[in-house]
Amino acid sequence: MATDVPPAAPPREYKLTELMAICAAREIRDGEIAFIGTGLPMLGGMLAKYTTAPHCIMIFESGVVDARPKRTPLSIGDACLVPGSVMLGGLTEVFGLIMQPGYVDVGFIGAAQIDRFGNLNTTVIGDYFAPKARLPGSGGANDIGSLAKRFIVMLKQDARKFVERVDYVTTPGYLDGPGGRAHAGLPRGGPAAVITDLGLYRFDSETKEMFLESFHPGLSVEEVRANVSWDLKVSPKVRSTKPPTKRELRILRTKCDPEGIFLGG
Repeated sequence: MATDVPPAAPPREYKLTELMAICAAREIRDGEIAFIGTGLPMLGGMLAKYTTAPHCIMIFESGVVDARPKRTPLSIGDACLVPGSVMLGGLTEVFGLIMQPGYVDVGFIGAAQIDRFGNLNTTVIGDYFAPKARLPGSGGANDIGSLAKRFIVMLKQDARKFVERVDYVTTPGYLDGPGGRAHAGLPRGGPAAVITDLGLYRFDSETKEMFLESFHPGLSVEEVRANVSWDLKVSPKVRSTKPPTKRELRILRTKCDPEGIFLGG
């Protein structure tokens, strides 16, 4: 008997965390100065240097400028970031001499919460004075979000993290919408993209509100929207995210993270 049930999607030959790292690499343009955080952003930066952005300059909060690691860094303070770099400074140098004047083109930030205008919370869940949970705080996230020419957010997605209004603004996105950053005295920047394990998001140039640009292969718009706690806007040209190429996967697995430190076994 005939049915209208669509055929099952073919199994993915990659992990969604691998696709996230690859999406991060695709956001870095050749020759740019990229401020890199721990985890998947590290893999994204390394992959970009091996593929589409060989002349990008990776900077780390620990003070390393133009890092060229030969193995997977365990953190932003890993000594493997030092050999071959052009400068080893500290917080004052990377934030005061490079970030503050506006030399950083793109920065990568994680978050516990994000809202529709790209504001980030890594400080507290619930009321600040009577919280459900206290989080690590800003670190360098506020500086990156305030001073880079643009920033990319990377996080695992569910409705508890994608909230209409964050409980605390640790890092400013577009604040309350158009003109919000300028009113706050921020000279440049704002969120350019959000990369999750479900999809890729951009921000409307006029309303400054987040919208879904693409959903990852094997998923659907409905599955993505079910993990957002506001009425998510969707691009009229929404599509499936471009899957990893064989070359991207090979380099990611064999050169960027062969031990599976961040990607898993």
